[in-house]
Amino acid sequence: MLDAILAPLTETYFQKALIGGSIVAVVAGVVGCLVVLRRMAFLGDALSHAMIAGVAGGYLVMKMLFGYEAHAPGMLLGSLIAAIATVALISFVSRVSRIKEDTTIGIMYTGIFALGVVAVSIFRHYIHIDLMHFIMGDILGVADTDLWVSAFTAVVVLSIIILFFRHFQLATFDPVMAASIGLPVLFLDYVLTTCVSLVVVSAVSMVGVILVVGLLITPAATAYLLSDRLDRMMILSGIFGVTSVVGGLFLCVWLDSAGGGAIMLFCTLQFLVVLALAPKYGLLARWLRLKRMVPQQVVEDVLTTILRNEGVTPLETIRTYVQEPAKSLNKALQRMVQDGLLAASEEGYALTADGQVEADKVLRAHRLWESYLAQIGTPKDQLHSTAHHLEHIREGETIEYLDEKLGHPRRDPHGRLIP
Repeated sequence: MLDAILAPLTETYFQKALIGGSIVAVVAGVVGCLVVLRRMAFLGDALSHAMIAGVAGGYLVMKMLFGYEAHAPGMLLGSLIAAIATVALISFVSRVSRIKEDTTIGIMYTGIFALGVVAVSIFRHYIHIDLMHFIMGDILGVADTDLWVSAFTAVVVLSIIILFFRHFQLATFDPVMAASIGLPVLFLDYVLTTCVSLVVVSAVSMVGVILVVGLLITPAATAYLLSDRLDRMMILSGIFGVTSVVGGLFLCVWLDSAGGGAIMLFCTLQFLVVLALAPKYGLLARWLRLKRMVPQQVVEDVLTTILRNEGVTPLETIRTYVQEPAKSLNKALQRMVQDGLLAASEEGYALTADGQVEADKVLRAHRLWESYLAQIGTPKDQLHSTAHHLEHIREGETIEYLDEKLGHPRRDPHGRLIP
């Protein structure tokens, strides 16, 4: 087992893949946090696909004008121009038309991607690009040039994020406030988009379209399940990106599979594990919260029962009016005592000050619903039972709307005072 772990580390190709992939993973993970929080995930996909046009253009220009075959700097410059052109077109169309930005991204990136594919097919005698390599990448065949380009890009992008961290943070969570205190929100958007473009352009030749999008989104989404702070989220995202590369590369060697696919598979499995086990936002934590949760309708029925009893109410009386299994009712009463809504004694349960306020809200809703039902012609003998079901519907401004519609009544149809 130890040999299976140590043997790949002695190979030069594995070392280069590990270094290059880790560099890309860290910078993509950090930038990806802002991409995820700003809901720009589709933009990374758009840029990576649109780059094929830039690669083809750079290849063609360098081949026909200077005679260079597969000139890396030329294709890199072409990719960057294509990425910037894509962003500019998306911004222009979404601003001057009624088409929303997500729709514009879908239109532009597919169009520019198609332009690149057509250019490659038309000039196939001049352009020799393996489209499958472009899409899937070849992380096990990382060249020294790729390492230097990715390292330089990482330094530039991470420096920008660190220098303008507070600006990005404020513009991400509260752009209105950021604009009100004089921050150039639009400029920050362009800077972030440029950072995303640089990450995508520098990484696609090494890890491919699919993997660069995955490393932008999945580690950041995984970190988002574990942290509510942007700085911690970025650190966790970088760590998850690196573990995805390390785990995926070993998986690739052990299973003799494609490197990019193995990394993305490991990254996705890592996300699913965190999704299941995250202490606050995971599926297990959600299931435990739901299991401990007391239905709001039961809480409100208990409150109104004690309110109508006007004092300490015995448990047997509560059981008579609240139709709930004994185990569930006892659980609800314990939770309400813990939440400060009820005070327990040997004689029974009484409302606290907070419980009185909540009970009055339910009673008010009940009597307003009775008034509304009477106004629309509901038989008098059905008012109480129907309002008993409707009193729990109090979302938003429902009760205030009923009160205003009824002309702010003081008493219900039975002559009782409305709280």
